[in-house]
Amino acid sequence: MRFEDTSHSLRETIQKMVDSIDGRTVTLREIVELTGEQGLLLLCAILTLPFLLPVSIPGVSTVFGLAIILISVGIMLNRAPWLPKKIAERPIDAEKLIPTLKKGSHIVGRIERVIKPRIEGLTKGTAVSRFNGLVLMLGGVLLMFPLGFVPFSNTLPAFGVLFLAIGIAQCDGLFVLAGYGLTIATLIYFALLGYGAFAAGQGLSSMFGG
Repeated sequence: MRFEDTSHSLRETIQKMVDSIDGRTVTLREIVELTGEQGLLLLCAILTLPFLLPVSIPGVSTVFGLAIILISVGIMLNRAPWLPKKIAERPIDAEKLIPTLKKGSHIVGRIERVIKPRIEGLTKGTAVSRFNGLVLMLGGVLLMFPLGFVPFSNTLPAFGVLFLAIGIAQCDGLFVLAGYGLTIATLIYFALLGYGAFAAGQGLSSMFGG
């Protein structure tokens, strides 16, 4: 299986998913099947939605973050990703996921009003695809950081992945650039958080040591 451009909008894909989910839980494998082979980039975007809204769905950070990483590998290899059974079959609370998808569809609806093919050199070509896949992979790794309690620690990388995925899928290099920028902003933010934690630790050490 290879990646192909999707003819469906992200909002249409989300609505199809909401209408098709039946039961108290849903697995990542079922989400992939509902999205379809041609919508794997859009699936990558959909997996960011729980991180953009003030909701808590247990286990999502690890499962969705790892899925984004594996999809990124698929993008670099131009093949559909392999998902480990433990990740693909892990149950997700459908009662919490469905409202998140519905709210998220309003966000992507606004994005899709302005998205269009432009600066296509950032979305096509083997070298560019591999680079974009690497940036998406980095975004997935950043989403898996256990910093959900820190403001914007999930929101920044999630928007970065969302913009990259939609930009690549719809050949909009401007959104791809925005995805690059948000990913870089996340790295800077995390570096500042790390420096702040280190400085605070040094201060406490000197206080109690002195």
